[in-house]
Amino acid sequence: MGDSRSLSRPIFAVAWSGFLAFFILVVGQGVWGALLVGNLRSSPAVPWCAPAMAIVLWLFWRYLGGKGWPHSTSEARHRYLRANRVPGSVLTWALVTGVLAIVSLAGLWIVLFQLVKMSPNAMDDFSKYPLLTAALVIVMASLVSPLTEEAAFRGYCQSILEREFTGAPAILISSVFFTAAHVVHGLLWPKLLVYFLVGVVFGVTAYLTKSILPALPVHIIGDLAFFLFVWPQDAARKLVWDTGADAWFWVHVTQTVVFAALTILSFLKLSNVSKGLRAGSGAN
Repeated sequence: MGDSRSLSRPIFAVAWSGFLAFFILVVGQGVWGALLVGNLRSSPAVPWCAPAMAIVLWLFWRYLGGKGWPHSTSEARHRYLRANRVPGSVLTWALVTGVLAIVSLAGLWIVLFQLVKMSPNAMDDFSKYPLLTAALVIVMASLVSPLTEEAAFRGYCQSILEREFTGAPAILISSVFFTAAHVVHGLLWPKLLVYFLVGVVFGVTAYLTKSILPALPVHIIGDLAFFLFVWPQDAARKLVWDTGADAWFWVHVTQTVVFAALTILSFLKLSNVSKGLRAGSGAN
């Protein structure tokens, strides 16, 4: 009986954390999808979906953070979201680490698109909509995904997993769930590899800082960069096996490797700064 109970606890933690993560994701992004489609079909010249979704996100974030009914779950919701403030030095190193990682992963995405034949991610053609509508939709899309995904995967999901597992397994499991949420972009191993590494970067950041807040601005910057500069170019990328490797291919290879090394060094610094501050706080 003891072995059965000890085995059922981690299995339940994985299942429950995954369920909550996908539930949060589906609700948050489902509302945005419905508002966006309704707006573009009814009155594309008036981008009312953006302010409407801003209100929804605010209410959603407050609820996940412990506000509202039922009050019996308020403390648990606040703990699972773990939108905790972090010291300035920790925030600074988390932001530096995240930006370095995004640059490396953008390079890896481009390199993989030139090594493996893949269909690009589906992108709406916003050129047929007014500039204001296109701009507000892109900005809001770059807010919805980070806010819902960080709350879902590095907040609720990983918080639950960290209560049952050590850091590394919790991060890896939450990253697998995060990767699974992106299979809508294609069941293609290069894409899924990049999404998994993104999950690891944000998962490690949340684990070291004990908060999802430091990853949010990096996630937003990353989404905007991919929306505007990376994904729109994917359809035009040529395989090196067909055309040969040009200078830009090697630039992106170098970008991937150099910034990956810098990311690892920056993570080590972030870990040391976080541990030092916690040790100092404990001593006081």
